[in-house]
Amino acid sequence: MIKTLLACALVASAPAAQAARYVCNTCNTNEQVTLRFMQERGINDKNALATVLGNIKQESMFHPDICEGGARVRYEDCHKGGYGMIQWTTQSRYVGLGNFAKNFGGDPSTLNTQLRYLVNENQWLKIEPYLKTEGQSIEWYMKHAYTWLGWGVHGNRTSYAYQYLSNLTKG
Repeated sequence: MIKTLLACALVASAPAAQAARYVCNTCNTNEQVTLRFMQERGINDKNALATVLGNIKQESMFHPDICEGGARVRYEDCHKGGYGMIQWTTQSRYVGLGNFAKNFGGDPSTLNTQLRYLVNENQWLKIEPYLKTEGQSIEWYMKHAYTWLGWGVHGNRTSYAYQYLSNLTKG
């Protein structure tokens, strides 16, 4: 009896198994790192994840060291247009990336630093609750992504999002 009670207590106190996360077997390393990072932030809806990935792909093809127009350069060598994975274009956002890297340690030309900066920006903080709202359509999430990125040209964002949607599977 005591053994049975002890066994039940151990099972009850064991940590709950973590829910399966989405994986993308066709994604490159930067896409996979971003997908894991977003899920660690609590974004768990497949459509929301696909929307974030689709927008980043449209902005930079997941190249953190890209200057608007396609030049692959370090942060300090991009003097015109947007820079990085989401093409930080305005002076305050571009300088904000550099200051964040300087203040919190990191290289503004790398994916990890840019992901950390991205989720600390006011633009992101305003839309993150929407991205954590489950059960919405890609179009619904895309509407909120516009607030985050303020894109002037829709481009392939939605097409990319649907491509990701078809490639995300529970791992």
